[in-house]
Amino acid sequence: MEPIPFSTVPLTTEDLTTLALAKRQLEARPLAMKLADAVGAPVERLMARLPAGAHDVIASATRRALDKSLLAAVATLGTPRLIADDVTPASGLTSYAKPRDWLHKMAVATTGAAGGAFGLVALPAELPITTTLMFRSICDIARSEGEDLALAEARLQCLAVFGMGRSTRDQETDLGYFIARGALAQAVSKASSELASKGMAAHGTPALVRLMNAIAARFSAQVSEQVAAKSIPAIGAVLGAAVNTVFIDHFQQTAHGHFTVRRLERRYGSEAVEAAYRAVAPTSATGST
Repeated sequence: MEPIPFSTVPLTTEDLTTLALAKRQLEARPLAMKLADAVGAPVERLMARLPAGAHDVIASATRRALDKSLLAAVATLGTPRLIADDVTPASGLTSYAKPRDWLHKMAVATTGAAGGAFGLVALPAELPITTTLMFRSICDIARSEGEDLALAEARLQCLAVFGMGRSTRDQETDLGYFIARGALAQAVSKASSELASKGMAAHGTPALVRLMNAIAARFSAQVSEQVAAKSIPAIGAVLGAAVNTVFIDHFQQTAHGHFTVRRLERRYGSEAVEAAYRAVAPTSATGST
């Protein structure tokens, strides 16, 4: 997708504050650190204790989960929206209803309770349900920031959020938001074009497969962290629900940040927004979310 043209209009003080919040959401602590707080143990140590073959199970379940979300996006392509209706006030100006983050958190916590009770054996059944619920939440957030979910590109941007969630690897390599986003940009653009022209027939085409492979490679690493956090003996339903709540919150925050940046880009242009984003003090991008 071509960059949105540069705008000479400077960001308002309000929009700069909004952008600073988006940066905190996008570049806050990695998922592993948040999970470690939830379970009271380093996730890296728990990952080392996963049974042989666990990573194959995780990779397979991750791809199946993403495919299910993709099918949900493609099957309703062309319809106005996936979630709730927009709210249009009497003034005639379009306003977008706030996303229902809490509702999706509750639903994902319920699937996490089952996963906590049954462990790795439940993953192939649980993860597609959890991921689909998370995808709907991401779409809800995108809609609240003015994305047109009737468009293939908007829906693939929602799917791409699964490949943007900040990980420990990103922190170690200083992989920021625009680098992670840029790595997916060309694949999203080509897949969007195929979806827009072919619809359901585009499923399985090379461009879409490349995009799904790129997203799955990053998402599966974070699913591994989530599974490791649930691997504590006798974790139980309560802690399983807590782990899933941390998991969805991580991607909800990523979605809030990503679609806020895109909304500002539609107003000011991509170059102006990226320059302003990079100018935000590093201390504003740290901390937990």
